[in-house]
Amino acid sequence: MTILDRSLPQLGDWKTEEDLLILQNAQLGTMLGWAEASPFYRRRFADRPPTDRSGLLAQPFTTKQDLRDQYPFGLLAVDRRELATYHESSGTAGRPTASYYTDADWVDLAERYARKWIGISAEDTFLVRTPYALMITGHLAHAAARLHGATVVPGDNRSLAMPYSRVIRVLHDLGVTLTWSMPTETLLWAAAARAAGHRPGTDFPALRALFVGGEPLSAARRARISELWGVPVIEEYGSTETGSLAGECPNGRMHLWADRAVFEVYDPTTGEVGTSGRGQLVVTPLYRRAMPLLRYNLEDEVEVSDAPCECGWVLPTVRVLGRSAFGYPVGDARVTQQRVEELVYGLPIEYEVLFWRARAEPDRLRVEIEAPDEHRSAARSALTAAAEAEYGVPVEVTAVPLGTLVPQHVLTGVHDVVKPRGLFGADEDWDKALLYY
Repeated sequence: MTILDRSLPQLGDWKTEEDLLILQNAQLGTMLGWAEASPFYRRRFADRPPTDRSGLLAQPFTTKQDLRDQYPFGLLAVDRRELATYHESSGTAGRPTASYYTDADWVDLAERYARKWIGISAEDTFLVRTPYALMITGHLAHAAARLHGATVVPGDNRSLAMPYSRVIRVLHDLGVTLTWSMPTETLLWAAAARAAGHRPGTDFPALRALFVGGEPLSAARRARISELWGVPVIEEYGSTETGSLAGECPNGRMHLWADRAVFEVYDPTTGEVGTSGRGQLVVTPLYRRAMPLLRYNLEDEVEVSDAPCECGWVLPTVRVLGRSAFGYPVGDARVTQQRVEELVYGLPIEYEVLFWRARAEPDRLRVEIEAPDEHRSAARSALTAAAEAEYGVPVEVTAVPLGTLVPQHVLTGVHDVVKPRGLFGADEDWDKALLYY
């Protein structure tokens, strides 16, 4: 699986925004024809199915509630025998939504994910450290790595068989070159590496990049992760319903894959829809056969720009705001997770602060940070001063000992994963009968 599907647009196939628009329009008619085979869209179209961009933009948004109402196969546009995989979202924002893909859909998905400025090749050993179950995230990275010939280490982060001690062992012993995880995972690895007697920045020489996604990432935390491990941190943005939607260029800006999807920005306050600005991201995948989505509103808060990027990619850029845009009141101030995170990871790296939590109370901001004994006082004082200067409200910072927020056994423990059995010896714990853990 090392040959890309050249029938799909590749980076460099266009030089101008006009070329990109022509490329989109050339595929729109085909995609809208696929949508007619979906029971949901067939009912929505009635007697006037759209055939071009103007027809597409006249359609109402497809919502997350629409996907929930059509569970499981109300959006299916192919015969069930053509399906390759079935997935569901995590359900963090409500009842999970279903998604399904054909083999051809998977080529598009894998290619989009692999569009990293640090590429994936047959020389790589790729640790996939996201869920492999119904969510698409682990399967997506796995497919992209295999498409480019890489060796995959399937390190599912929801499996009891893959504790952090084992993650560090395979990172070190297998010479892992690339990883895929949430940003927080990489901080847990750093702590687990230290607990195992390794130095994250020097004892993993094969590592050349950390691919991350799935949660907001401030510039300060990103820089700290990169400094800890000594390699670039490369962000990815997408969803189970759509796959990868944006990835980073060499200049560190996130570009929307506008050759593979039509993107719009919806302002729920004014009702206006445009191609740039701040609002909710609306996406129409152009190469999705099994489950076409027309004007699907992800409801993610974003900021899209058409301004040129020095990398030369003629693709819009996006800042994904998500939870980072949401704030809590403290006195007269508004406190956001992103800004608190920037203050925490703005502390000197010598203080070894990796983990924190905060609570926004009506009259004060409370923050807890983990730090070694020798740095707790300095870290507490520095963060208190920085937060009070930032917000102008009382700030209570507590520097707690290592192992308080992330217990040591989480970083070093080895789970006893057994197959269920009924017969035990006299010296064995028979309370484990029939259990998988």
